[in-house]
Amino acid sequence: MPQASKETKTSSCDDENCPFHGSLSIRGTTLTGKVVSDKMHKNVVVQIDFLQHFPKYKRYGRKRSKIHAHNPPCIGAAKGDNVKITECRPLSKTVSFVVVRKTGGV
Repeated sequence: MPQASKETKTSSCDDENCPFHGSLSIRGTTLTGKVVSDKMHKNVVVQIDFLQHFPKYKRYGRKRSKIHAHNPPCIGAAKGDNVKITECRPLSKTVSFVVVRKTGGV
């Protein structure tokens, strides 16, 4: 069931893997990133940029990671959008996150 931290969306969808209109529960990690690909059906690839500390050199280095996430039709994130993704149960071999909000555009 949807948790209190989820925002309710006005448009409806018939996707069973939608955290707002379906039965998918979200839990765990919440990340913010940029959509770099939206070519898959109802899925997107989100790039997460972060800093990694290298103790030997006492410096930080920029790193990035690409995460596959389910994109419900009611949110409809497109390439270039900044999105917030949250962990859910595994939906496929590579998809364990779902897009919960668009936080900005290009």
